[in-house]
Amino acid sequence: MQGAITRVCMVVVAAILNHPLLFPKENTTIPEQDEDILARMKEHEERLEAERERLEQELFKADKEVLDSSFDCYGWYFWSALSLVIFFTIEVCRQDLIPGETSDPSEDEEGYTNAGAKVVTLDKGVLSNFCETSFHPFIHESGRVREFVEGFADDLLEALRSFCDREVDMELEDFVGVGSMFESWRICKPLMCDLIVPFATPEPYSFQFQLWCLASSDIPLDLQGCGRIKLTKMNGNCPDCLCGTTNLGEDMLCLLHNRNESSEVDDHALEELLCSRNTPYLSKDQVMKWFQISVTKAWGQISHKYEFELTFRNLDFPGALKVRFRSGKVIVLNITPAIQLEDTDAYFISHCPSDTANMSDIHWHLSFTVYERNLLKHMAKRLPDNSCHLRCLQLASFLHRKQTGLTGRSALTNYHLKTALLHLLLRKSPSSWKPQCLDQRLQDLLGFLQKSLQEKRLSHIIIGNHLIPAAIGVPTIFLTTESINLFRPLVLQRQIYAKMVEHFQEMLRNAPVLIQEYTPHFPNGDIYHELNSPTES
Repeated sequence: MQGAITRVCMVVVAAILNHPLLFPKENTTIPEQDEDILARMKEHEERLEAERERLEQELFKADKEVLDSSFDCYGWYFWSALSLVIFFTIEVCRQDLIPGETSDPSEDEEGYTNAGAKVVTLDKGVLSNFCETSFHPFIHESGRVREFVEGFADDLLEALRSFCDREVDMELEDFVGVGSMFESWRICKPLMCDLIVPFATPEPYSFQFQLWCLASSDIPLDLQGCGRIKLTKMNGNCPDCLCGTTNLGEDMLCLLHNRNESSEVDDHALEELLCSRNTPYLSKDQVMKWFQISVTKAWGQISHKYEFELTFRNLDFPGALKVRFRSGKVIVLNITPAIQLEDTDAYFISHCPSDTANMSDIHWHLSFTVYERNLLKHMAKRLPDNSCHLRCLQLASFLHRKQTGLTGRSALTNYHLKTALLHLLLRKSPSSWKPQCLDQRLQDLLGFLQKSLQEKRLSHIIIGNHLIPAAIGVPTIFLTTESINLFRPLVLQRQIYAKMVEHFQEMLRNAPVLIQEYTPHFPNGDIYHELNSPTES
């Protein structure tokens, strides 16, 4: 028995002294790509496991021989317990020392770990110079583009209103500018402006909204963040007019309503134009088809005033327009038909880049882009002068775009990048966004995205987020409902998600090279802005 116990102690001591992760050599790391080291580690662990099983068999035999000896029996239990404690300690130490899970001083109070710092290291001076020389020219150009787009959109919508039939057509309201151009972080060409155009119903019609987060909702779980829009018609001509409830007689006429009006206008014209067949719910396809026809007619009325070519960039998205000037310069407009949710700044939009193939025609995506724009502005007021938060987003967007050019498109979008930045703005103190902290905050942003991809979860910045300031004015129903995972539709499609993860990992590995390659050169004092060269349309 004593010999068996001695052998157990020797194996435990040998395992402790020879464990490759318990006492790592100085400046030694375990790269994921080093297959030889991983193979040797696996072989070593297999040998230790085999030795442990052999010793367990010998100890089991020895235990039978000394079963009648109480002293030896208690000694066996003692040494067995001690062995389990030692092996447990080794396992804990091994988990703590695995690369990517090591405790890091950059972990903040919310439990977020700066995993990106272990993957990419970028020089602070190079980053600062790159941003100043490459992104700064877009600031002045973006202002001029926004001014042109706003004037052109006003003119186009005014022409559209002029020929709309007030009895059977939707009423157009003023557009709302959203997206990277209106949030001042767009850094690539062609310059793109996103506009939301809300529509309202003519009398006596109205909308009824059915949200996914209501207790009575029957919207499927895979359509979180969506809703249905029911078109209803009120009885009578007008609640404030007596002609619908009082018999005026044959010699009396209502100056507001023509008695023959109901016979001349099809009672179901608006439903047939915009609703899904045999349902009272608005159809995205029908609305987009009507919008495309209306925009085409409106452009025909005002085209003589402009000296550029206007084309539809994507027939599946009728609001995707491309303006091409004679000089060759291109500006892209995304004019999205939308329905405002009552008196909030949330809009049901007819087209969303994240729409999946199983998205039904009557389920509309609820967009919170106006709240996100307002949140970005609100947080910017609390940050130091010349804060680096937009620079971080511009750099991440630049790296993502260049990696897309190298390996093709993936499911990762700029919206994911912006969502990650907004999460960091809510978590980190304002003083940490000083201009000189650009490299650290970029590492934080990339680390947050890496951690989100590993956990297969990126929470919506508005829905279910109790950290949203009250000044933003988000309705309580959206703040108190369950959070939405933006990665959920992608995780269910394994190949798509795997490609997105691979795309991001390649982006991290290529980041230093991409920054260095596209850093402007200074031959003879001239600056060459390589970033401003024409890219994808």
